[in-house]
Amino acid sequence: MARVSLKDVSKVFPNGNKVVDSVNLGVENKEFMILVGPSGCGKSTTLRMIAGLEEITSGSIFIGDKMVNDIPAKDRDIAMVFQNYAIYPHFSVFENLAFGLKLRGYPKIEIVRRVNEAADILGIKHLLGRKPRELSGGERQRVAVGRAIVRKPVVFLFDEPLSNLDAKLRVMMRTEIHKLHIRLQSTIIYVTHDQVEAMTMGDRIAVMKDGVIQQVADPMEVYDRPKNKFVAGFIGSPPMNFMNGRIIKKDSSLYFDEGRAQVKIVEDMYEKLAPLLGDEIIFGIRSEDIYDKLFVSDSPPENILRVNCEVVEPMGSEVYLYLNTGRHTFIARAGAHNRPRVNQNMDIVFDMSKVHFFDKKTEETIV
Repeated sequence: MARVSLKDVSKVFPNGNKVVDSVNLGVENKEFMILVGPSGCGKSTTLRMIAGLEEITSGSIFIGDKMVNDIPAKDRDIAMVFQNYAIYPHFSVFENLAFGLKLRGYPKIEIVRRVNEAADILGIKHLLGRKPRELSGGERQRVAVGRAIVRKPVVFLFDEPLSNLDAKLRVMMRTEIHKLHIRLQSTIIYVTHDQVEAMTMGDRIAVMKDGVIQQVADPMEVYDRPKNKFVAGFIGSPPMNFMNGRIIKKDSSLYFDEGRAQVKIVEDMYEKLAPLLGDEIIFGIRSEDIYDKLFVSDSPPENILRVNCEVVEPMGSEVYLYLNTGRHTFIARAGAHNRPRVNQNMDIVFDMSKVHFFDKKTEETIV
């Protein structure tokens, strides 16, 4: 397996549209790296440039110690799994798995060995004689993955491979791909727009927006310490709640004032927030850090807000409450037992040790 490095890699289409802008990224040997971001952010284009399917405009791409800018895709020793399976409908599963090896002139005995080994790993040995039309969506995706495995490449590239599967099958397949990575000890770069896939599968996540990498870190680092408002809002389900307001001072303490309600800021944040006294600022809090006062025995009165419950959304094991202060609407995640009536007023508590503040102009994280 091999390390993959991108140094100042950019892609500009002939119409002048810059879809990837000076990307610098290092993927370690045997690492599972996720490229995640909204549609059109440049993640698939970045993957295709690594694969050699898209020409780079500027910068350098290294696989191992070798710069591969001018090396064709077939000679880069990578294998790519696409969103649409890309398996041949007139071939059997065995023939689909063996096709790439036959093109490369492998002896028949080696082809049979590799195909059986891959089929055993993926649990599709009983399907080798079937045609793709006889397979389910999950089985077809396993065949697509198997065709990559038989190659034994130095790097696996996955381009949104689970997008065409139903929700239950996606959960199962992402677990299977994660176990596959552990078993093969391979370098994997995986593109997705699904932040749940990113959080559950990757060793590290690279969050992209408008062709620029916003943050690269392990999943919990990205979740707990987002670099900016975009990352904070994109990673997490439901997304982080945001409110506009100001930092004010009362009785030597700092408060966040959102216009209709105020909450006291913890002292650990004073050093970074005190210089912004009176300035407009963005306040962020995740839904799981908002509690119904009925279930919090020792809540400080400064952090209690009276809100109106506009929508109650049962999710099975939990409930999403859509709350309104009169100026801002936000979501709280509560236990399944907590179901206030719609349009009922209720008192809620913010865990102020877990809130975030962002610069109003740059949207960069302050604290």
